[in-house]
Amino acid sequence: MKEEEKRRENRKKGKEEKRREKKKEKRKKKRERREKKIKEKREKSEEAIEEKREKRKEEKREKQKEERRTDKKKEKREKKRERREKKRKEKKGKRREKRIGEKRRQKRKEKEKRREMRKEKEIGEKRKED
Repeated sequence: MKEEEKRRENRKKGKEEKRREKKKEKRKKKRERREKKIKEKREKSEEAIEEKREKRKEEKREKQKEERRTDKKKEKREKKRERREKKRKEKKGKRREKRIGEKRRQKRKEKEKRREMRKEKEIGEKRKED
């Protein structure tokens, strides 16, 4: 009888031990699942952060490209405007020179006319004297 009781007791202990082991295993699996989920979430968020970072970098690159493009266009426009301005000034200068030249010629002609008139007057006076 004692042996039978011992066996029963051992069996009981064995069952309890198995139950404890099962519970332990269950808890372990549960913890592992939870940790796995947390890890996946963390990785997902890290990926999202990395993607956002990459997106921002790409946007920045695009913006810089666009700025360079617009800067080049502005420069071209500015150069064109400067060339037009230069041409306009040159034309204006030429017209001015032309006008000044015409005025000088006119003055010269007037001087010559006056000189001739004086000469004629002098000739006329000399004739009168003779």
